[in-house]
Amino acid sequence: MQLKYTRPFLNRLEDIFAESEYMLRYEKGTFKSGFCLLKDTKVAVVNKYFPLEGKINCLVEILKAVDISPESLRPESQELFLAIKQKTITSA
Repeated sequence: MQLKYTRPFLNRLEDIFAESEYMLRYEKGTFKSGFCLLKDTKVAVVNKYFPLEGKINCLVEILKAVDISPESLRPESQELFLAIKQKTITSA
């Protein structure tokens, strides 16, 4: 699967968070990696001033790091999530 730097692809990544128990927030901040993951409260915070490419890269990195039950996701989101977890997604 190809990693695309488009607004619809960002929306697909955001849908994974919406369908899971994790909450995604865009906030201003000085995160060293561009995002902050609060595992105990299941909140992911991404720097809102990042360009589209940076936001997508952050969300992919977060999805690699978190434990989400694929069964709780819609089939389209499940396919994308499993591709990210198995590292079969490549940059465009």
